[in-house]
Amino acid sequence: MEVLTAIKRVPETGAKIVLTEDKQDIDTSSLGFTFSPHEECAVEEGVQLVEENGGTLTALTLGADEATEQLRSAIAMGADDGMLLETEGGEWGPKATANAVASAVEAQKPDFDLFLFGNESADAANHQVGVRVAEQLGVPCVTGIKDLEVDGDTAVAKREIPGGAEVYEVELPAVITVKEGLNEPRYPSMRAKMQARKATVDTVEPEATDEELELVELEVPETDDSPAEILGESPDAAGDVVDVLEELEVL
Repeated sequence: MEVLTAIKRVPETGAKIVLTEDKQDIDTSSLGFTFSPHEECAVEEGVQLVEENGGTLTALTLGADEATEQLRSAIAMGADDGMLLETEGGEWGPKATANAVASAVEAQKPDFDLFLFGNESADAANHQVGVRVAEQLGVPCVTGIKDLEVDGDTAVAKREIPGGAEVYEVELPAVITVKEGLNEPRYPSMRAKMQARKATVDTVEPEATDEELELVELEVPETDDSPAEILGESPDAAGDVVDVLEELEVL
């Protein structure tokens, strides 16, 4: 089984985001980077499928040379190969990204049986790249998956919905976009990390395509820094707690 997992270099989740003066980009001088939690689960799922069925797992990302760091993290988790679609930096929109990924995939041999994407990236959260790649490759796509089984040439994917689940059966090759919680990503050993540093990463120069969207400016969401209010320290505070929950429409 030949599996490809796409990942994206993003600022570490929970980090304080500071914008450049022109509000066109993020100031990365004091940021650490990782790849999205959904994509960690996608990598883990690919590793498990290859362990069960044989074959290889290729991790792919689009970005500047620094994104090689995230490919090596995926290799340390168990991916066999890394492929960098190298750009000069800057954010590529979902249309251009999907075109670059699909073009790179179409040029690869052997053909891939399964494409795993995170449901959305931790930064832009466009929810589009996996769907657009499936459209361009002409293969079925199932999104928002929390359970996946592969049997021969068939994948059974389960999406959670209120009160139950939707189950899809698709023929391979197919694109599956997964959500955090599909599995528990492994933490690579120090030996695996050291070996990943020596692994060869293939580099491809993608051809940029015109974007339909234009970035005007970025804005950091407002945060609520107001102090917490202690309603009480005895059972007498239970009524106040219920009042607050009713105001928030939790009850």
